[in-house]
Amino acid sequence: MHALRHDILPPSGVEFAVALNFTPSTIPAPKPAAESAPTVVNIVTARSNLLRVYEVREQPVTISDYAESERDKRARVRKGTEAVEGEVEMDQSGEGWVNMGAVKSTGRQEPATTLRFYLILEHVVHGTITGMEKVRTMSSNEDQLDRLLVSFKDAKISLLEWSDGIRDLMTVSLHTYERAPQLASLDSPLFRAELRADPLSRCAALSLPRDSIAIIPFYQTQAELDIVEQDQNSARDVPYYPSFILDLVADVDPNLRNVIDFVFLPGYHNPTIAVLCQSEKTWAGRLKEYRDTARLYLFTLDLLNQTYPIITTVDNLPYDCLSLLPCASSLGGVVILSSNALIYVDQAARRVSLPINGWSSRVSDIPTLPLSSSAQTQDPDAQALTLEGSCMVLADEKTFFVIRKDGMVHPVEIVSDGRTVSKLMMSGALAQTTIPSVARQIGNGVLFVGSSVGPSVLLRAVRVEEEVKPGEEEEEGGEVPAAVVDTGNGMDIDDDDDDLYGESKLDTQAATNGAISGASAVRTRSVIHLSLYDSLPGYGPIADMTFSLAKLGERYVPELVAATGSGHLGGFTLFQRDLPIRTKRKLHVLGGARGIWSLPVRQSHRVNGTSYEKTGGSFVAENDTIVISTDANPSPGVSRIATRAAKTDLAIPTRIPGTTVGAGAFFQRTAILHVMTNAIRVLEPDGSERQIIKDMDGNLPRPRIKACSICDPFVLILREDETIGLFIAETERGKIRRKDMSPMGEKTSRYLAGSFYTDTSGIFEAMMTDTTVATSNNADKNVTSTLQSVVTAGSNSQWLALVRPQGVMEIWSLPKLTLVFSSTAINTLEPLLNDSCDLPAISLPQDPPRKPQDLDIDQILIAPLGESAPSPHLFVFMRCGYMAVYEALKAPAHPSETPTPPDGRTAFLKIKFAKVATRTFEISKQEEGEKTVLAEQKRISRTFVPFVTSPTCTAPASISGTRTLSGVFFTGDRPSWIMRTDKGGVKVFPSGHAVVHAFTACSLWESKAEFLVYSDEGPSLLEWIPDIELDTPLPKRSLPRSRPYSNVVFEPSTSLIVAAASLQARFASYDEDGNILWEPDGVGVSLPLCDCSTLELISPDGWVTMDGYVVLYEFAPNEYINALECVTLETLSTETGNKDFIAVGTSIDRGEDLAVKGATYVFEIAEVVPDPSSNVQRWYKLKLRVRDDAKGPVTALCGINGYLVSSMGQKIFIRAFDLDERLVGVAFLDVGVYVTSLRALKNLLLIGDAVKSVWLVAFQEDPYKLMILSKDVRRAYATSIDFFFANGELSIALNDEEGVLRMLTYDPSDPDSRGGQHLMCQTEFHCHKESRTSRTIARRTKEEHEIPQAKLITGSTDGSLSALTPVDEAAFKRLSLLQGQLSRNMQHIAGLNPRAYRIVRNDTVSKPLSKGVLDGQLLAAFEELGISGQHEMMRQIGTERTAVLHDWVSLAVPW
Repeated sequence: MHALRHDILPPSGVEFAVALNFTPSTIPAPKPAAESAPTVVNIVTARSNLLRVYEVREQPVTISDYAESERDKRARVRKGTEAVEGEVEMDQSGEGWVNMGAVKSTGRQEPATTLRFYLILEHVVHGTITGMEKVRTMSSNEDQLDRLLVSFKDAKISLLEWSDGIRDLMTVSLHTYERAPQLASLDSPLFRAELRADPLSRCAALSLPRDSIAIIPFYQTQAELDIVEQDQNSARDVPYYPSFILDLVADVDPNLRNVIDFVFLPGYHNPTIAVLCQSEKTWAGRLKEYRDTARLYLFTLDLLNQTYPIITTVDNLPYDCLSLLPCASSLGGVVILSSNALIYVDQAARRVSLPINGWSSRVSDIPTLPLSSSAQTQDPDAQALTLEGSCMVLADEKTFFVIRKDGMVHPVEIVSDGRTVSKLMMSGALAQTTIPSVARQIGNGVLFVGSSVGPSVLLRAVRVEEEVKPGEEEEEGGEVPAAVVDTGNGMDIDDDDDDLYGESKLDTQAATNGAISGASAVRTRSVIHLSLYDSLPGYGPIADMTFSLAKLGERYVPELVAATGSGHLGGFTLFQRDLPIRTKRKLHVLGGARGIWSLPVRQSHRVNGTSYEKTGGSFVAENDTIVISTDANPSPGVSRIATRAAKTDLAIPTRIPGTTVGAGAFFQRTAILHVMTNAIRVLEPDGSERQIIKDMDGNLPRPRIKACSICDPFVLILREDETIGLFIAETERGKIRRKDMSPMGEKTSRYLAGSFYTDTSGIFEAMMTDTTVATSNNADKNVTSTLQSVVTAGSNSQWLALVRPQGVMEIWSLPKLTLVFSSTAINTLEPLLNDSCDLPAISLPQDPPRKPQDLDIDQILIAPLGESAPSPHLFVFMRCGYMAVYEALKAPAHPSETPTPPDGRTAFLKIKFAKVATRTFEISKQEEGEKTVLAEQKRISRTFVPFVTSPTCTAPASISGTRTLSGVFFTGDRPSWIMRTDKGGVKVFPSGHAVVHAFTACSLWESKAEFLVYSDEGPSLLEWIPDIELDTPLPKRSLPRSRPYSNVVFEPSTSLIVAAASLQARFASYDEDGNILWEPDGVGVSLPLCDCSTLELISPDGWVTMDGYVVLYEFAPNEYINALECVTLETLSTETGNKDFIAVGTSIDRGEDLAVKGATYVFEIAEVVPDPSSNVQRWYKLKLRVRDDAKGPVTALCGINGYLVSSMGQKIFIRAFDLDERLVGVAFLDVGVYVTSLRALKNLLLIGDAVKSVWLVAFQEDPYKLMILSKDVRRAYATSIDFFFANGELSIALNDEEGVLRMLTYDPSDPDSRGGQHLMCQTEFHCHKESRTSRTIARRTKEEHEIPQAKLITGSTDGSLSALTPVDEAAFKRLSLLQGQLSRNMQHIAGLNPRAYRIVRNDTVSKPLSKGVLDGQLLAAFEELGISGQHEMMRQIGTERTAVLHDWVSLAVPW
């Protein structure tokens, strides 16, 4: 049985991050462009196998950052002092006009700019990333850019650099140590490698097993390179010396064993490393014999002589030391983070230890400072302060932040006299931010805190001198804060003010300034202000998931509910395949099966023959006022002009016979330009005709107009014979006229598609040669000045893009038609489109007429795409169903050193197009010969429609701001939204409709979030679901609940969600008689925490908790839920004899001296009378039917044939639900060590175990009996198991804790199975990520089967979502050959090997068992290739390109 495994969602969150100047945009330009936000720095993040490159851009602060909403802001302004348009922008620098009625004097001004993330690139690599660092090589001296060093799980290091030519990453070198003897040890898979780089980029180091470090030295100057060339008598073209492995025990010190952490220290002449190790391993039970076993070594790397002198050794450090933080070079030394203390060590071996709780003195004998005041309080939460899972990051030279695992931020001050540190002072929690996995100092007071379980944040920490007000010191007892939270920009990512503003009294000394104001001295203090700049969305690991029902328009669709996050970032994340929308109202009176256009048109009045607008300026955002729709029925079609009549009604004052091809606002939105199939008309706002131009050739009618593009003041029409017409407006007369097209070639030239583009971004900028300007000046000075002002202004310049039949795209400048860009690469959709500098192509009519080809370009559009700074993108659609999206990028000017030939091009557009998204659609094709009326009515129009929307958001404007998205909608039988967000890049989302005939954004009802759509459901007014997030390949909604959930199920009969929340409670240990064994007996000592659970009944409508089964009242404080399932049990209370119940399995921890117990609960969801004061119609509660105590933990549950299957310790029980009040055991089976999962199919039962892999068992009812059919003989931790079947074949999909997917089969006919007693392993596929939850769904294909195929959806601990899909034999052969070609013939990022990435080490077989599962991550690269690259791949394997694409499109769908 064959399958395809592909990722539906990439990993979420940030595990590693580094800040560097990676792209040329970070180099300060001599004259920064005013139209683009300057890039401060690049941040590269990584999680699992996902690598992302962001730009951090500096942007003006939006108005919503200052006021809660527009209404509140207006309320604060005194009448008569309202700000005029543009006043706010002028006042941001503090030098413009000030609105005195709204501004109050404050002690500190808000910053004029803020920093924002902007995603520029992401790659899914064929390796698990374990570290990233920045380095500078000799090439950095030339381009001033940093290089990126990335380490991988299998002991590889790649050196990457940015290539502006291909706008992608380039691999400079790959260093591999996987064959080193250190990795041959048995425990090497358990080893976690750490990558570190010298601050001056002299070398980099990767930790290896057996206390070794791999060192890569880098050249820094040409002199170093010359020395090496003299030594080796050979020239070197690589930026590094030969790498080597440093054995710390043999080469540095025999006691340097069991490395915990290591860092490079700044400020030393040679690279210097601080290594934290543990010479003798110990734990809490051996502290009487071995304590303070950690050591710190500081030694220097002499790379030339290969000597490593030790500078300092510090012994007797606490055994629970966790990590190191190098201090600034002005101070020197390192800070050691342990579970219970912070320890500063300088290079002279002096130690300063700051305990943070009372446990420090009990586990260590190191001299410490007095316990901090925050730990001496009676608050148990403050007493329980520990530092496991914390991150440290420097704020400045003498202050660093400790970010604990619950997100609490503590500032720590290093008090020193010169370079001698006297004490550390840790303050109370300043604020709560994300749960940290990495913290990096970026520079200029900017910090990045990455989280693998939630959003990652960009913080600003700036030291400010503040005046101490009289009496403030006395109020605070002489303690003044050295760090505060800026209230102007809230820092807590959950926007919860209670969590945001923590205790801010800090144990610091006030700095006294000698300045005298009047007669009294002004006392100041140095305070660090902490505020939030921006955040990266992330939802963290998927603990459990289930499918529920959600309404999409008029029908219900599956919605994936995932329990995500951890700690206070926990909650639910909802995913849908299609972009979720809701129907606001039906508009059957409007029609519009052939097109809908919603236009803002204003009335105008004329003075001396010139039209003037009545109100407002061009910057005023106008709402739409009219809607034009057209239908093919009744023949020859009808067009309607509709206006808003009442609140929700439409009035149609004008009907016009004939079909509309296109419409748009014209003459500065004071008229309507109306294009029909045989005429171009100018209409007044009321629909009356002002001008009509018949599309005639003399007295003969031309072929029908099939498409048009309208961009005031130009109109382009495209006829059915592939000729075009161009018209231009005469503003003074208020009419249009034909425009001369002689520069473009013959009048009979053919064109496939075309569109206008108005550039507001400044990216489209043309360069004119001197000869052009001189010739033009001699010819016509007035025309030249017009051309120069339009072409070189860059602001609101207009351009015309055309595609000729031979596959040449041309861009012409307007108003004077000058060819500025030409490319033939668009014909095969190459990854990069550069200017070929050709003359206008010749595309005369052919005899006989040319027939349309599959690879002809059907639609082309240039439109802005983006969120905060929309940029131009090129959209291309081919007749065969292939769509590509290109981003327009600035390119270096065309080289002018070569003399321009007399007949050559004289104008060049300084841009290139890079492909950022591709899609292949299976589309229905119409017979070309059909021209009947019926065929015209069945014709599906596939067009790109640009739009701008401001989606609704339930959060206050002060928190979320007003989002404005520029996007493109693709109509037809594969309708899609094409969107780009700042932090998610370009995404293509299906709309969920079978077909969309017409689309337009509509603000007729004063909402910028509505769309008019004519779909298979008729004409409707739609809007997006509020708070939708478009940063992931699947549209999602986040539901933060401030607590994580371990289990979630959907109850189908009531459509409700039942979830188990994970909480923490105080744990006290008791003996058998109930006497407490230990109580807190000192300052800063508290009871430990243990897991506990609550059960919640949640309504998906509004996500309100209807009922709960909570701690203390129902569940014990030391009881937590292991398993939660919705099972069908036999009952007497229904006519069918079956009913769905909620089964819960729990564990009860009683300490290490008493055996763990458990319990099984069965709940019924019962409907109750709702509260009359609430508006809900129906209300439900959880009703406990039975609680059954167990002697061991109940770790897994499922239902089988109306019975409940539960595990208890090492046994499996099958029980009947007797009289709805008790569970009666009918069968049992002794199994492995710890049951992790149970799955049932008919009377077959799968049992997954933590040690003994998986068992296949059959259940017999007469008599009751459990029979073992087969076992997996290998030892494996089965994290999830599932039945996987298709077309009469059955396999077992097994995932283990190392991320290995195995396909097992039950085959008694195989002699190796010993008569079926052993399950046969057919395939092993390394996923490199642990999955804890999976769901089997039905996959229905076009071939009707009685039993649908099974498709497996798996959620992983890194937040990724993957699918396992059955593949038939023919498609598997084609895709398997393609996979081999892609693996061998493509350039893979970081030089990694995709085939080796999926191979599982297995010493029992001679060849890897990896051929039964296809790698979707590798196959996805085929769709992104250009058509020429696809043909080259197919030529080598002898398969049709269309057949392979058809296989891929049918398989690679989410569900």
